[in-house]
Amino acid sequence: MKTYMAKPEDIQKKWYIVDATDLVLGRLASQVASVLRGKNKPTYTPNVDTGDYVIVINCDKVVLTGNKLEDKYHTHYTGFIGGLKKIQYKTLMNTKPEYAVELAVKGMLPKNALGRAQLKKLRCYAGAEHGHEAQKPEVLKF
Repeated sequence: MKTYMAKPEDIQKKWYIVDATDLVLGRLASQVASVLRGKNKPTYTPNVDTGDYVIVINCDKVVLTGNKLEDKYHTHYTGFIGGLKKIQYKTLMNTKPEYAVELAVKGMLPKNALGRAQLKKLRCYAGAEHGHEAQKPEVLKF
């Protein structure tokens, strides 16, 4: 019996669209990350990008459970002294909800060159409009 190892030139990439209305942010992010990695395919290979493209629409309607809107913060460091920036998820979801979804998915991908390449296949939009009708995306239900 031989183990199948996918080659990058043999992979067929598809486009999927996900409506994030009333979906929990973490659960949505884990399932989107799984599709981006290609774990929903029988040809999954850990060291090859076998995943598909994912379009997430209505990111502004995603839900955080519990008190996370008030208690959770996104922090980043600018590199300067005293440069720790904190933003509450309540304001992040009001100003840039697509960035919040992208951050959640990024945290669930591998932290290497393969994970960065897989993150480039994610497209997030705050509203229902997107410019990818030419790719004929299939609806993905979670």
